[in-house]
Amino acid sequence: MSPLSHILATIGVLCLLPATLALNLGFPYGSQKVRGVNLGGWLVLEPWITPSLFDNTGDSRIIDEFTFGQFQDRNTALKVLQNHWNTWITEADFAAIAAAGLNHVRLPIGYWAWDVSAGEPYIQGQLPYLTKAVTWAQAHGLKLIIDLHGAPGSQNGFDNSGQKMNFPTWQTSQSNIDRTNAIIKKLASQFAGNTGVVPVIAPLNEPAGFASSQLLSAAKQYWFDSYGNIRFPFGNSQESNLVVMIHDAFQPISYWNGFMAPPNWEAVILDTHIYQMFSVADNQMSNAQHISTACGQRSSLTSSTLWTVVGEWTPAANDCAKYLNGRGVGSRFEGSFPGSTRVGSCTGLTGKASSFSSSYKTFLRQYWEAQVMTYEKAQGWIQWTWKAEIADEWSYQAGLANGWIPRNPTNFQFPNICG
Repeated sequence: MSPLSHILATIGVLCLLPATLALNLGFPYGSQKVRGVNLGGWLVLEPWITPSLFDNTGDSRIIDEFTFGQFQDRNTALKVLQNHWNTWITEADFAAIAAAGLNHVRLPIGYWAWDVSAGEPYIQGQLPYLTKAVTWAQAHGLKLIIDLHGAPGSQNGFDNSGQKMNFPTWQTSQSNIDRTNAIIKKLASQFAGNTGVVPVIAPLNEPAGFASSQLLSAAKQYWFDSYGNIRFPFGNSQESNLVVMIHDAFQPISYWNGFMAPPNWEAVILDTHIYQMFSVADNQMSNAQHISTACGQRSSLTSSTLWTVVGEWTPAANDCAKYLNGRGVGSRFEGSFPGSTRVGSCTGLTGKASSFSSSYKTFLRQYWEAQVMTYEKAQGWIQWTWKAEIADEWSYQAGLANGWIPRNPTNFQFPNICG
């Protein structure tokens, strides 16, 4: 290297140093793997996670949290929700998650916890449980990712956004986006001083970039807005140590290469969700094909220009779980989903682990390990979900109890599963 080249290289390094040194993140992202689990179905209802809450209403119109407040007596709904919030996740769950060798929990929460506008039937009362979750995470040495799972108008039309609809409308109204930004500002100002426990804010779960170019464009602008709101929450040029976790909006990881990339942008994680059951072809795959497909994710994950975490995934390999596709909607695997072709019976593939064969449990272990190994080639993983009423194949808690998830997530029975 010539003296001039050496000087220029040194200047380049020095230019990067102040920003790099200024970051004091609550977790060593980039050098230590994220290993976590989602607290699904707690502060945002999902019919497939807690089908009893929906079945007990006796009203088939109740298909999401919006209609849960809309089509039944509000006092009845409030009592059911309060009991659910008090019992579905407790401090004992945080203790068990920490004991299982995990370091992160991702907590989905809807916009309606903060902001219910005229005519929206959502029932509030979630925020005290967010506070409890922070306290419990701190007590058990866990890092908490706060994930805004539902936005006004719905960002994807899925029931897990709070309101199921044929086409998302979040992006069609600046008011919807403004309301969402206002909540992220509140979260950032609340937790910027507590990044040792809450190191990450995920400003929007799964915006459906496939739905329209307008939605994808709105999501990209919202990621820029969120970066400002989360990284600079103090009203001046002072940076926070909060990390921004942006979802891939269902685009290939390569689509985001160069987007918000270092060194001009700092502390950004790309969140990608990998499932193999939401198409007819996925359900037609053999167990070996599911494993091979999981192993094949490595190259796209490792080619990302951002820290990349698989923020949702599961050892389940079919859409058999009751209400997984929506309350009252059938499964592709059994051919009861509109437009699908039957693969076989779901008996023994979903429900309680006591109905699972030993060979099925072995497959769940192999598929779990293949995914964990692959996702740790990037920055790590957060399984969906900690518990479910009658879908043990999705449950981290059930996997621990029944042997297809190890007590130590680095303890592999099939270390060469990906070759």
